[in-house]
Amino acid sequence: MNYNFSFISIIIPCRNEEKYIAKCLDSIISQDYPKERLEILVVDGMSEDKTRRIVKEYAERYPSIKLLDNPNKFTSFALNIGIKNSRGEVIARMDAHAGYEKDYISKCVRYLKEYDADNVGGTMKTLARENTIVAKAIALCLSHPFGAGGSQFRTGVNEPKWVDTVFNGCYKKEVFDKIGLFNENLIRSQDMEFNLRLKKSRRKILLHPEIVSYYYPKSNLKDFFLHNIQDGIWAVLPLKFVRVPLKLRHYVPLFFVLTLLLSIWPYILLSLFFSLKIAIKEKDFRLFFIMPLAFGTRHVGYGLGSIFGLFKLIFSKN
Repeated sequence: MNYNFSFISIIIPCRNEEKYIAKCLDSIISQDYPKERLEILVVDGMSEDKTRRIVKEYAERYPSIKLLDNPNKFTSFALNIGIKNSRGEVIARMDAHAGYEKDYISKCVRYLKEYDADNVGGTMKTLARENTIVAKAIALCLSHPFGAGGSQFRTGVNEPKWVDTVFNGCYKKEVFDKIGLFNENLIRSQDMEFNLRLKKSRRKILLHPEIVSYYYPKSNLKDFFLHNIQDGIWAVLPLKFVRVPLKLRHYVPLFFVLTLLLSIWPYILLSLFFSLKIAIKEKDFRLFFIMPLAFGTRHVGYGLGSIFGLFKLIFSKN
């Protein structure tokens, strides 16, 4: 199969993304990959804002864009709807809440072939959604090893590496025939669970630094905290449906919160140390005071969510 000119199906799960879907579609339309070799499937979870109208307007101008309905709303259903309706030899998942370098698709396809990988992804550069010091601190938190843990697609790599998961992902379509679709029991973590299955079947996932996308996280501490609670819940709850745990890094906040009284002072010192380094690097001393709040919001929210997920796992009757 010649992946240099493969037909690519891009799947974009979305719901209520009126602020970002146009920017996402613009970054895909401007890709340097041959337009006649692309289809863009926007799978919408019955948005209640202007998302659907925006996508329909783009579809009228660009025949390669199609709007598909996802009545179940959640991402795993959207991905499977997209895969079932796709015509491509390669499936590229692309989030509505992100932007992409113009060579993103061409490099995904190139390295999928060159490395004989089954899934390829790249570095996710986290950018502040708003021009505030808190939004900047949250973006820096998610890009720093202390905030992101061992998530290499967040912190970046200097050379191609075989990894356990990547952001989004560009897959050979044949892997879905071999190991199945995304697990629809999982509201979150469906990509990590799928990649665990992929690795278990002795297939390969490549992280390449030349593949670059941009992600815009929550911009205030309240929303960031609630988002991390959900992430923490869905780091544990997949064990209800699949008997394979995620990587150890996903459970570190759980252990931190469970041992909070013993670990609080070492944690505070580490947080202040990394916050000072970031403030000096960014030449903005306000970050010395804001970064500990961002780190704490990340870790405590994720840890509390994991505890809640653990209780649901133990006491759920279904």
